[in-house]
Amino acid sequence: MFDNRFIEPEALDHLSPEEARPNLADLVRINRKFGGRSVLVKTLSRAVTSQDKAITILDVGAGSGDSALVIREFYPRAMVTSLDYNWTNLEKAPRPKLIANAFELPFRNETFDYVLCSSFLHHFADAEVIRLLGGFYGMAKRALAICDLERHIVPYLFLPATKTLFGWNDITVSDGVKSVRASFRANELRRLATAAGIRNPDVKVFRPAFRLSMVAKK
Repeated sequence: MFDNRFIEPEALDHLSPEEARPNLADLVRINRKFGGRSVLVKTLSRAVTSQDKAITILDVGAGSGDSALVIREFYPRAMVTSLDYNWTNLEKAPRPKLIANAFELPFRNETFDYVLCSSFLHHFADAEVIRLLGGFYGMAKRALAICDLERHIVPYLFLPATKTLFGWNDITVSDGVKSVRASFRANELRRLATAAGIRNPDVKVFRPAFRLSMVAKK
């Protein structure tokens, strides 16, 4: 069942703002309590050379913009631009933020010091992931940083098993299991990055968070 990626449409992509907000709040809770935040910080620490420098970061597929808040805690001089195609997702994100298509980013190459993409790539087929990675890598002056889910039975079972305990929204559970089935193994992410023209992508697995992290320096 978990040997290959299986991608299904997720409900969050088509919800009204009122329906989406509880799910977005759940995603923030999941990231803060179950490893997403920690993996993000560790990934950036591998990519960013100094916490004191004024750097620019583009967060593609930013969702609620929670990543920008986390980054500013550890890199207070960073300017993080949160980008998503859905304004409801970005409603509470700090500025600067903009609506845009990840396949047609409105910037020239090497506009940002770093490009970040967290829990976003698993929504796309392999050929699309290759295209996205190539575009993100070109947009970065110093490094591309990727965080995503690891395809494994433990995270697949986690949300349904803990729904009552933590009060997860129904859509959080439904979309969560779909996300895990669509996500990657380390060797798959490395292969897709190489196909996108990225040399020596550094991919790491984080357990028990069951997250993947990739840093591609220039």
